[in-house]
Amino acid sequence: METTYIPKKTEVKRKWYLFDAESLILGRLAVRVAQILRGKDKPMFTPHLDTGDFVVVINAEKIKVTGNKEEAKNYYRHSGYPGGIKSQNLAALRKKHPERIIQKAVRGMLPRTKLGNKLIKKLKVYRGSNHPHQSQNPELIKL
Repeated sequence: METTYIPKKTEVKRKWYLFDAESLILGRLAVRVAQILRGKDKPMFTPHLDTGDFVVVINAEKIKVTGNKEEAKNYYRHSGYPGGIKSQNLAALRKKHPERIIQKAVRGMLPRTKLGNKLIKKLKVYRGSNHPHQSQNPELIKL
């Protein structure tokens, strides 16, 4: 009788990947990053385990969106109090916190569980081209 293979924590080898978001489309970048964070590109992928790798995204302010999403796409947050809903369009968010655009897009593609909370911590997004992860030797990925 064959049994299902479940990888052990010691068997999972984590790599670091680097994406340069300059002139990339937001959704296409977010899909690829979410796949790597989950580990779907590995043969040992298991849906309920973290088998993914770390991802560093640089130049977050230079990400592209298609159509009129720059003004039409809104991001909402709520303070928890009555009437406490706030909204901000993509253009305003790009000026203040461009790294949050990519984080929110990737977060929406991950599971809404404790596993998803663990996976999103392996995503590092930076505004410019400098990042503090040079010592991990991230592998550059072209889309």
